[in-house]
Amino acid sequence: VQLQASGGGLVQPGGSLRLSCAASGSIYTIDDMAWFRQAPEKQRELVAFINGSSSTKYSDSVKGRFAISGDNAKNTVYLQMNSLKPEDTAVYYCLFIDSGVHYWGKGTQVTVSS
Repeated sequence: VQLQASGGGLVQPGGSLRLSCAASGSIYTIDDMAWFRQAPEKQRELVAFINGSSSTKYSDSVKGRFAISGDNAKNTVYLQMNSLKPEDTAVYYCLFIDSGVHYWGKGTQVTVSS
């Protein structure tokens, strides 16, 4: 299974970005999908999570600003990011859990700066 993330870039504070992550290969059943991020010199942290029942969870730092959604037919997960702040700057990674196996995308850089 390969994951390809896209949609990162440079945006001004208050702006928006939409990340996408598409899975390809031998996919059986995608149980859960999530987005993590890692800022320089910081540990990777969970940003948003969505399970097979479309229940979602968010970190407190992004609640109300970010929205995760999934399209199981396209094996794709999205992260809509609004009201971006400089502290959102990080490499964003997608995670798919397929039959208990974790698959990570390579990451996409998001930079929030004026």
